[in-house]
Formats: sequence, C-alpha cells, structure tokens
Amino acid sequence: MTDEHSGGAGPRRRLILPGQYGPDFDDGGPLLVVEAREFFTARPMHRAKAHLWLSALRHRVQELRDAGEGDRVEHVRVETLKDALVGRDDLEVVDPPSRTLRAQVRHWGRGTEVLPSRGFVTDEDEFAEWAAQGSGRFRMETFYERVRKREGWLMRSEKPVGGKFSLDDENREPPPKGATTLGLPEPWWPEEDAIDDEVRRDLDRWERDGVARFVGADDRRRFAVTHDEAQRALADFVSSRLNDFGPFEDATLTNDWTMAHSLLSVPMNLGVLDPRDAIEAALVAHRDDDAPLASVEGFVRQIAGWRDYVWHLYWWFGDDYGATENALDAHERLPRWWRELDASDIDAVCLRTAVDGLHEHGWLHHIQRLMVLGNWALQRGYEPVQLTEWFTDMFVDGTDWVMPANIIGMSQHADGGMVATKPYASGGRYIDRMSDHCGGCRFDPTKRTGEDACPFTAGYWAFLARTEPALRRNNRMARPLQQMRKLSDLDEVVAQEARRGTP
Repeated sequence: MTDEHSGGAGPRRRLILPGQYGPDFDDGGPLLVVEAREFFTARPMHRAKAHLWLSALRHRVQELRDAGEGDRVEHVRVETLKDALVGRDDLEVVDPPSRTLRAQVRHWGRGTEVLPSRGFVTDEDEFAEWAAQGSGRFRMETFYERVRKREGWLMRSEKPVGGKFSLDDENREPPPKGATTLGLPEPWWPEEDAIDDEVRRDLDRWERDGVARFVGADDRRRFAVTHDEAQRALADFVSSRLNDFGPFEDATLTNDWTMAHSLLSVPMNLGVLDPRDAIEAALVAHRDDDAPLASVEGFVRQIAGWRDYVWHLYWWFGDDYGATENALDAHERLPRWWRELDASDIDAVCLRTAVDGLHEHGWLHHIQRLMVLGNWALQRGYEPVQLTEWFTDMFVDGTDWVMPANIIGMSQHADGGMVATKPYASGGRYIDRMSDHCGGCRFDPTKRTGEDACPFTAGYWAFLARTEPALRRNNRMARPLQQMRKLSDLDEVVAQEARRGTP
C-alpha cells in the first residue's frame, strides 16, 4: 500500500468508491481504491453489512494483485474520504451512487473528472427526458414498459410476450399448503478466505475501540462480493430457483428464509454484478424453455423496472426528498427492540421471524420488508427519516439511493403519493394468506380486540383512524375509510393499540 500521490502529467487515476467494486467500473488504467472508515462508522450498522462491503473492497484490490496488476492499484486506508481527496489533481471517478459521495467528490476532489454513472439499465439523462414528459405522477409501470420496448426484452415485435407487460397476477401464490419450506436446494454460498478473516478482526477491533457500533450477527459470509462469485450465484439461482421465483415471489415461510429469491441485490449494489447480465441469464433460460415466462418477467421487472426506477427517483426528486416529507404526520421514535434487532420479547410470529431473520442475515425478501416490517412501522407511525436510515443501515443491500423511494414513498406513503397511490397497509389476514406464520401464533388474524387480537389487524384500523384526515381525499382509500367508520368498537381498538407495547 502506498500513500504517494502522482500529480500532473500521465493518465488519471480512477477513484473507486462504495458500489463500484466490480470490473465494470475499471477501464484498465490506474486505480485509487479508498477504504475510508467513515463509510462504516457514521451510524450503527448491521455487522454483516459492514463485513460484506469491506470484504468486497479488499477482494477487489487482491483480485488485481493476484492477476499481476497490483502496480496499477493504490489502496489507501483513511479516516474520511476527504483525507484521500485533498491535494490530488490526478483523479477521475464514475459518478458515485449517493448524493453525499457526489458532493464530497466535487467539493474535496477539485479538478476530479466525473464520468457518467454506471451499473444500471438506463442512464440518468434518459430517465430525466421521460420523467419531464409527465405531470409529476409518473408510474413505474410506464417506465418499465418503455425499457422493455427499447431493449426488446420479452417482446414480439411491438407486443409483449404473453400479451401483457406485467404477469404479476400469476406471481401471487401462497406457500404450498402444509409445507415448511419450498423444498429447493440450499443456495450456493461463497467460501470465506483470509480476507474475510482480516475483515472480522478489524471490525472486532473497531468495535472494541469504540469507533464503530454494529448490530446483528455475522456468522459467515452468505453473499457474493466479487464478480466471479456473483456469476456463480447468478447461475445457481437461474438453475435451481428461478422456476419457483415467480409463483412464490410474495410468499413467506417461517423456516425458509431464502425461499426462491435470487440473493443478487447485494452483488448488484456492490457493483460486482451487471444487472444486464442477470437479466440476460433469465432471458436465456426462458428461450431454452428452462424457466416459465411469469417467473422470468417478474425477475426482469424487479431489475429493469423497480431497481432502475428507484435509482432514478433518488436523483429526480433531489436533495430534499425524504428530509421533509411526512404526509401522514408520523413522529414515533423507533423502539429499542427494533433498533437492536431484539426479537426475544416478540410474540407475533410474523414480526418475530422478520426481526430475527434480519438479525441473523441482514436480509429479508421484499414482502417481509414491505408487508411485515414496513406495515408495522406504518401502522405505528414511526418517523420516516429515522426509519429510512434504519433500513439503509440494517440491510446488507441497503444504500443511500435504494431506500428513500422504497421507504418514504412505497412503504410509508410519507411523500403523499409521489411513488405509490395509496399506503401499503394491511391487516393480519393478508399475512395469514401469504405465510404459515399465523397458525402457530397466539394472535388471531381475524380479531381486532381482546388478548388474542392480532396487532396487525387491530393496528390497521387504528392506523386508518389516525390518518383519516390525510387520506380522505385519496380515492383508493375511500372504501377502507368507509368500513372503518362503521366499526362499533373503533374507539376500543384505538385505545387498545395505544397501550400495546412489544407485540
């Protein structure tokens, strides 16, 4: 490792920052890989996330050295990004994937050449052109259809294969009755190595020295952090789980934490897996009759639709999005058990499974995020900015760009409908239909009052009572609000939920 700065003449050195750890961000010239401890210490972070992101950084450096290219990589370990930028006039950077990093590069790295962002299907200028044509209430579905047409993915001439762009109505099956797991092979897991051992020792030391605070477990590394590992994880998903991904995309089983999901959000957000590679692998499987159309379309929509969409919304909405939006007047602070990922006192099986799974793995699939954790936070009125930071810090795939539209917009409806047309709130019956949680739970999803009243069912009606003034003009909420007003025990439900502690 060297701290020498080469200034003046010669090729610019490519600055490598979080989310840029794959070969797609390396054009073959000299590199400056910055390991700034502030990336891991700004707020309490899930231990597994810190491990993955630091491991990815160090693996990238080692890959180049193992390939005989160590002479072109400069790896600096500093306290802050500023320490690596000040005084350098030889840098270039692919535009970083967060507003904070972009601001730091432009402020401290004066003279740094900024290249267009990478790692997504569509670029920012293309999205801005499309978004400017709308009236401020543009929808992901329209964006996704535009991308599909442009790329020719699952298209036959100008028509979508299967007759519809979205086959989501075919991908909402509950888990198989009586099943405890989907019965699929265990996902491919990477082998840990000396770099992972070193990462663990450093994280232990940082925590021991009081410079970092971590939450959750880090028993072993379960996600790809290199390009080669990501290719193996992708191939494993396509061959063993893509078939079942579609129908059980929204299903949850207590004893099957991965279900048929790809586990590829981590390598994509680390920058070690090109989203186009993931899409192409699924399309090839469909062309070869190895995967059904609905599963492939659902997977393509997650990446080319939703993932790209929330990335672009992060930039389109600007610096103020998330800082001031609180359309439902939610101000409750996150409770200790939530912040500490402590499921020991949680009786509600769905919530206990989600919190415990997050503690153990730093990852949950999207329904657990949206309809269990997000739904609980929405009903209880957790403060949206705190909640967004928590999701960013506690999930191994959490980034500054991915969470605002997902949490402020989709999950908490704090933006008043800029992302989603209604709040994603539901009672316990939805969870009962899409999981095996309720059969072994002391709470009854059909009851809203009493000792066995489901906290999600009761919480749903208490939520509507609290937010009615903000929601009464929302046409999609007219029927639920009408049902709420007819409840003879609404006051009792509201009072009961105000008293409820850990569920």
